[in-house]
Amino acid sequence: MASGEAAAVTLFVVKLTVLGSSGGCPGKGNPASGYLIEHGSTTIWCDAGSGTFMALMDHVDPAAIDAVVISHAHTDHCADLIAFFGYMAYGPSGEIPVPVYLPQGTVEPLAAFVRADGNHVFHMTFDFNIVNGGDTAEVGDIELTFADAHHPVPTVSVRFEAGGRSLAYSADTGPGGGFPALGLGADVMLCEATLQGERTPFDYEYHLTSAEAGSLARRADVGRLILTHVSPTLDTERSISEAAATYGTEPELAVPGLEIQV
Repeated sequence: MASGEAAAVTLFVVKLTVLGSSGGCPGKGNPASGYLIEHGSTTIWCDAGSGTFMALMDHVDPAAIDAVVISHAHTDHCADLIAFFGYMAYGPSGEIPVPVYLPQGTVEPLAAFVRADGNHVFHMTFDFNIVNGGDTAEVGDIELTFADAHHPVPTVSVRFEAGGRSLAYSADTGPGGGFPALGLGADVMLCEATLQGERTPFDYEYHLTSAEAGSLARRADVGRLILTHVSPTLDTERSISEAAATYGTEPELAVPGLEIQV
């Protein structure tokens, strides 16, 4: 390099990788909800929906996971924690216990699946940390802030922040709950858009329409909107169009392998 010549170096502060985004169940070629959040040497696996463990292995050695966040106890967000358990418990694999952040009532169904009593290796493999809205945690240099989502089982939305950049993830939520406040001013909002069309009194109250996701992101003044948790039976182009109408610009769609520098 010539003297005085500036080096063009691009570094990411926070990196989001989509492992899967299918709402309710895995779709063809798309696992259920799962995301990698990385900053420097820190890697967090957020939601471990069905099929995401196999996708994760395409990107990182599972033993390199520093912590896991499970938003709630529905299988499309937590089932593959069982696969991760098998990998970590019966290695050689990596250092245990792995910190897991999850809401009240989520450990019990997971433990029951592997018949884990208090002395079971399951509880030696994971260090379970129960979180509620307003709680915070630190994993490496990444700060996590949690909010209670509007869903029929205890569910937490989460905001990841590092180096002055932020990513807000809705998890599963209907209108209301703590996610709108959690997402204020985020650089990137990863928001569920499970439903389509105008909401009626008969619609399921515990999920957002794509138009509601767009409106929420506009009010939160986020820099970038990414739609996720779209049912595999829906036309994703319609979801994008309906969200664009309320957000003011076309959002992106979370698809497996998508990498975002926040």
